[in-house]
Amino acid sequence: MEKIRDLNIKNYSPITAPKNFMDEIPISDKSKKVVSESREIISNIVHGKDKRFLLITGPCSIHDVEAGLEYAKLLAEFSKKIKNFYIVMRVYFEKPRTTIGWKGLINDPDLNNTFDMDKGLRKARTFLNDVTSLGVPTATEFLDPFTPQYLADFVSWGAIGARTTESQTHRQMASGLSMPIGFKNGTGGSIQIAVDAMGAAQGEHAFLGINELGQSSIIHTSGNKYSHLILRGSTQGTNFDEKSVSDAINLVSNQGMHPSVVVDCSHANCGKDHKKMNISFRELVRQKANNATPGLAGLMLESFIHEGNQKLEDPKNLKYGVSITDACINWEETVELITEADKKLESL
Repeated sequence: MEKIRDLNIKNYSPITAPKNFMDEIPISDKSKKVVSESREIISNIVHGKDKRFLLITGPCSIHDVEAGLEYAKLLAEFSKKIKNFYIVMRVYFEKPRTTIGWKGLINDPDLNNTFDMDKGLRKARTFLNDVTSLGVPTATEFLDPFTPQYLADFVSWGAIGARTTESQTHRQMASGLSMPIGFKNGTGGSIQIAVDAMGAAQGEHAFLGINELGQSSIIHTSGNKYSHLILRGSTQGTNFDEKSVSDAINLVSNQGMHPSVVVDCSHANCGKDHKKMNISFRELVRQKANNATPGLAGLMLESFIHEGNQKLEDPKNLKYGVSITDACINWEETVELITEADKKLESL
């Protein structure tokens, strides 16, 4: 009889259930406190109840957990000196690709196309445990709808990326996540699709997924009232200027939602040139300091130990502390920018 199923499937590889990972790498009382308190603070910032400026900063992606943890330790100490920003570490394990390429630590932790996702999930959960144990809250992009069951208990802020904001699957997923979620504008520049996504995520949904035992389940959600907009620029140009930010805030408000916007200083808002990230950062700090765009709640930076990026060819020859995805600013520039901005925000 002619085969009609799985014509393009090579094989199935069973994976460990989320509950097993939770038992193996449990969240400590200290990490629970960090996550709980930071989620509340971020929610208050998003809704204008806390006047601090949210800052999501860290590597474009985590590929080397040792270098990532060094960055986290630097951030933990530096954050103690900063008063007017609430700093959260960018900890991205999943990378959406325009075509093909390395899809992140979870998908391919050994960087060699072996796709040991069991190992990737274990490394990701261990890393989140290590970072939150330092007192550093974490932020990540949720790409695969199964991933939250494995990692979300350690995450304080989440993003839905420009390529998935229009996806019903991701809007539904966001409606059930336990932390504030930002939706990025589309790569083509549409703000409306992100605003629509915010509205959808604030509603109740029922959809297929998995529970913590790894069982296929119908997931019923109550809606995420802390969904908000992220401006990241587009193929049409940047959108961090005062008019673009104000227009976006007004669009959200006119849709009956709390007018709150986070702006990504990287990606299209720096023309994919990390050396220009400081331009959008300083402009947005000016807007915040002058209250020019009420509703501007936060910023995002791509920052690592060393600047730039490198191609992933032989994993053994990679430079330590340098991104293998988008180019980042280095730690020294990160400190300089935030310290300078913190002084400008003193009057808030």
